[in-house]
Amino acid sequence: MTDTTARAGSNSLPAEAPTSSASAYDRSIVEGPLARAVWRLAWPTMLVNVIGGLQTLVDQILVGHLVGFAGNAAIGVSNQVFIAVIIFITSLFTGMSVLVARFAGAGDVDAVNRTVYQAFITAVGMSLLVMAPAGYVLAPWLLDLVNAAPAVRAEALPFLRIMFLTSSGMLVFYMLGGALRSAGDARTPMILGFVLTALNIALNVVLISGLGPIPAYGTAGAAMGTAIASGTVATWAIVRLWRGGWVVQFPRGQDLKPDWAIIRELFRFGLPAGFQGIAMNVGGVLLLAFIGSLAESAAAQAAYSVGYGQLFSFVTWTSIGLMGAAATVAGQNLGAGRPDRTAAGVHIAARIGVTGAAIAGVLFFLVPRHLLAIFGLEDPAVVSIGTGLLRILSVSGLFISAALTYTGGLQGTGDTKSPLYISIVSQIVLPLGICFVIQQTGTL
Repeated sequence: MTDTTARAGSNSLPAEAPTSSASAYDRSIVEGPLARAVWRLAWPTMLVNVIGGLQTLVDQILVGHLVGFAGNAAIGVSNQVFIAVIIFITSLFTGMSVLVARFAGAGDVDAVNRTVYQAFITAVGMSLLVMAPAGYVLAPWLLDLVNAAPAVRAEALPFLRIMFLTSSGMLVFYMLGGALRSAGDARTPMILGFVLTALNIALNVVLISGLGPIPAYGTAGAAMGTAIASGTVATWAIVRLWRGGWVVQFPRGQDLKPDWAIIRELFRFGLPAGFQGIAMNVGGVLLLAFIGSLAESAAAQAAYSVGYGQLFSFVTWTSIGLMGAAATVAGQNLGAGRPDRTAAGVHIAARIGVTGAAIAGVLFFLVPRHLLAIFGLEDPAVVSIGTGLLRILSVSGLFISAALTYTGGLQGTGDTKSPLYISIVSQIVLPLGICFVIQQTGTL
């Protein structure tokens, strides 16, 4: 067992961070006012997530007007399936974030950098050797699994295959963002997110609608733009990690081969979070399959994709930003030997999230038709389903935001199993059970 993993697996972390190393990280997270620390970590992530959501929103608007609501449904269905599959790899980043936050709180620069590098090579290796070929081959079966309507399936298949083949770029971006935030730097991921989103929107406008000699690729153009943008930003980020200059970097002068002891620690902390993510997203996939079995399946999938997948994502993505802030504050304070600050920081993050969800909920409840019209959704069946959905989400968003934030707090302390059990009940058992009962009573 390496020294890094020995300390990762130990519950007796140092009470005080080594002063020689601690200066590399922002000590206000473990020493300053908690509310300020939470907000400083959360707002860049919240902002970049909202801006990133605008990119998908632009995709949906362009595709909706060019292809129709089948294109909207195709993007929503494909993204749900894609996320459900890659969540296993991204679970490594939860394990990485737990370890990085703890080591950063203890001021151990070497352990932070070695952990980040091992997460990088593991994720990229799994993406290229497993995700890309398996995803390409299994894409038709995955779309059949969610009962995608024929018109939706025709648009979704090329989109999904492109996403699987080029997933490594986006995974590197997610990995880097998690590493930097866990080490206390939330602004660099924000800047990278702005660049990625701006490049993605520019490419998608051209590739979806066409420009000059470039043909209109429609729904597939959205995936192509995402692939090019994420690959470009990821390549530049890897160069920077090798050259140094960020709060995390790839280790120099050390063995760069896989360190299986560290990788095991990544999975030990990350797998429960991965199963939690699988539970959440498999619940979404099964819900899509249920929707696909309805009489108005294409209309229902379009309403779900836009209402939940796009509009409600502004609530979930801001909550995920707070989730990351809660995890960092909890993990770093635990690593610095200050567990008393952990719970207080998580409570502050939850209050911020619920306030934001309440503001969004007012809009969902009062003007749902206007919000749906932005995406070109004017079909009466789609509008009727979408309006009802948004009004339900206006209330449920309060609870989802709080749940995500407290999940981050638990994960930051190393407890990645409790959120798994909660997710199985809340994301699979309850919603699908309710759908089954409603369907059997003849109200759907």
